[in-house]
Amino acid sequence: MVDRELPLATRCYVEGEARERALTSLASLLDNDIGGLEVASDLRVRDDGFPVVELDGPDAVAAGSVLRERWGEVGVPATGEVGVGTLAGWDGDGFVVDTGETVRVPRGELGLGPGEPGQVRTRYGLVQHLPLRFVAGDPPRLADAERDRLYDWTRGNGRVNVNSATRAEVRATVNRAGHARDIVTVERLGLLEQSIVCKADTDPPGLLASIGEYLPSELLCVV
Repeated sequence: MVDRELPLATRCYVEGEARERALTSLASLLDNDIGGLEVASDLRVRDDGFPVVELDGPDAVAAGSVLRERWGEVGVPATGEVGVGTLAGWDGDGFVVDTGETVRVPRGELGLGPGEPGQVRTRYGLVQHLPLRFVAGDPPRLADAERDRLYDWTRGNGRVNVNSATRAEVRATVNRAGHARDIVTVERLGLLEQSIVCKADTDPPGLLASIGEYLPSELLCVV
């Protein structure tokens, strides 16, 4: 009998061998997160692409708390509470966040400065499917912690954000393109969404141009 089922706020939207690699990576990450607890886990993927972890054992509740903190849990929270979803789309009216249900964050509730939602998305390097935190309400808004994170990106040395690839795949691509010494790290944003953190003297658009031919991904710069 399964004690808990936790749908994670990250999506697996690639197919074929890429999907197998992504799920193998996720299983390894989950083991790192809760491997020290007395709990058995099983991983499956819903039809909408959200992974679900089934937890069973004495530490199932604790394991659920660890994974919820690490990945977020899909679903629409109560009004005033913070939820996590993935960036599904954008238009002139705002962002569309997928939480298993559609949550629309109006442009006036983004809190990320001037411009159309599409311009805001590009400015902050928000690749599609990126996990985003929001506050449930009428209307919903981006969470303060999310706004702070994105503003911090624009104050740093620069980034190249990538989707449709695991962290290992992005690191291997950077190495293959000969830019291992030009970056600080590859930061994991979601299962298939990564952020390449550049060194101070690295030009993010130049890095994007160099690695773009190797990645079947959306890539956006933060400068």
